[in-house]
Amino acid sequence: MRGMDIVRVVGVAVLVIWAQQAQAVDAQKIGVMDQQAVMERSKAGKSALDEIKQYSVTRQKIIDADEQELKDLERTLQESLSKLSEADKQAKQEQFRGKVEAYQRRLQEFNREVQQKQRDMVGEYSKRIGDAAQIVAQNEGYLAILDKGNEALLRIVLYHHPGLDVTDLVVKEFDRQNK
Repeated sequence: MRGMDIVRVVGVAVLVIWAQQAQAVDAQKIGVMDQQAVMERSKAGKSALDEIKQYSVTRQKIIDADEQELKDLERTLQESLSKLSEADKQAKQEQFRGKVEAYQRRLQEFNREVQQKQRDMVGEYSKRIGDAAQIVAQNEGYLAILDKGNEALLRIVLYHHPGLDVTDLVVKEFDRQNK
């Protein structure tokens, strides 16, 4: 065989092998889902999100009451400053500063609590959504189901054909598992 003929035979063999591999890959199904959408559209996810929202609203009411108390105290302090002795002014101002610092500490503490509660919920539900996705993959014959991610965090799948989206199937399975 001549050199050109060998190159052609090898080229054809490579194309045949590549075509066989491409067909094997085509036989495998890959799906994508939107984990955030599963949280927002499933009954259990909606309930968890509402719980976090209620927790935040409760904390916000406490913070709003503290803030109003500070405003009232500041107004009272400003009105009475001209009537107080220098020692009394300093004492009242020191008392006000102490209340402001206590307010700021409470605000930071509440923010940390809400953020921790959100992290805990996301961790728990991510695992549960992953379990539901695994069941969908097994039942429907998917080789893999990828989380699309989102613009706010990290977008994992940049493009997918709409027919690959299994979010609705995962929502149904997640609801079934979390009755």
